Amino acid sequence: MVESFRKELYLQRHYLGGEKIETIYFGGGTPSLLTAEELASLLDDVAANFNVTSGAEITLEANPDDLSLSQVEELFRLGINRLSIGIQSFHDDVLTFLNRVHSSGHAVQCVADSRKAGFKNISIDLIYAIPGQSEDAWIENITTAIKLDPDHISAYNLTIEPQTVFGNWTAKGKLFPVIDDLAAKQLEILIRLLADAGYQQYEVSNFSKPGFESRHNSSYWQRKNYLGIGPSAHSYNKESRQYNVRNNHTYVKSLSEGEIPFEKETTKQKGI
Repeated sequence: MVESFRKELYLQRHYLGGEKIETIYFGGGTPSLLTAEELASLLDDVAANFNVTSGAEITLEANPDDLSLSQVEELFRLGINRLSIGIQSFHDDVLTFLNRVHSSGHAVQCVADSRKAGFKNISIDLIYAIPGQSEDAWIENITTAIKLDPDHISAYNLTIEPQTVFGNWTAKGKLFPVIDDLAAKQLEILIRLLADAGYQQYEVSNFSKPGFESRHNSSYWQRKNYLGIGPSAHSYNKESRQYNVRNNHTYVKSLSEGEIPFEKETTKQKGI
């Protein structure tokens, strides 16, 4: 898979027309499973094929169970300067419900370890509208998050999709999703408590201290060009949008044959 990423980076080296790369984002799955050597090789290939600016924002999404002190120190040495940590909850029963491996204690520790390693830009993810979670429990989650003093907080409404475990439970009457009014109230509580703590809401689900907005996420709203690498990745260069095939096997096989498996739609209109 990593070799396929490297091949796609080379094949797509002209996609952005030589413009400067200001953000690099390892996400969309569990990139913290990659070894330091694999991450280093991908960063080297990005630098070899594209014009990366000095001081580019380089983010890596990670699960707390993948982040020991030695691991975050290695990530920092590689040049990754922003961590997005998928904590989701500070309650162990909720983490078990969400099928997460880490504990709340580990989540707190990995944030402390990331600071110790030198990271000055840390984001954490939380989930709300979880069936059975009380308002007080949600407030406790927010309060714990604020005490950790992250630079950025993303909070997402739990979405129950068909053909998933939660989707099947819901269809069988074993799980009852949170009603919209309650989910909205939890979001309102989040907005109020984070505002009181000095976080600004700059997107629906994203909050940051001043100056710590995600430059990468913001670029989508600003309609900047971007290139996505890997299965299911999307790319946009103002003239077209394209989306890589979702299937891992098809993706790897196609790249082994020197082809990028994607669909494409033209966005540029004549005369514009």
